Amino acid sequence: MSDSSLSQRIQDDVKVAMRNKDKERLGVLRLITAAIKQREVDERITLTDTDVLAVLEKMLKQRKDSIEQYEKAARTDLADKEKFEVGIIHEYMPAQLSDAEIDKLITEAITSTGAVGMKDMGKVMAQLKTPLAGRADMGKVSQAIKQRLAG
Repeated sequence: MSDSSLSQRIQDDVKVAMRNKDKERLGVLRLITAAIKQREVDERITLTDTDVLAVLEKMLKQRKDSIEQYEKAARTDLADKEKFEVGIIHEYMPAQLSDAEIDKLITEAITSTGAVGMKDMGKVMAQLKTPLAGRADMGKVSQAIKQRLAG
């Protein structure tokens, strides 16, 4: 496991859940640690906090997609399980930025990159990736940038 503080916090929480015999929480924490370890092994690197956040964001997205599918299929039991997992994963995410804060960062990124049209979308997204990591829905950010650059 990496030495990042976020990874260490997750490892510590695994131990606490084991001591408290909290099987549901422990199961989710083990899923998280397995996903982190898998990426470290695949890429032969030690993940930083930013990398761990990317893993957590991917897990959140997968669970939100699953919840949507389960609710369409009227499988509330499975949807509830996924929602529980989302709640645990969210504990490790940084506080979400408000729409106003995201708007301000988008404006600053467009200004500093000199973006004038859709062809500059990649530059703007690249500049926002780090400051928004785990703190905003990048799909919504992308939509907002497209509206700004198209309009």
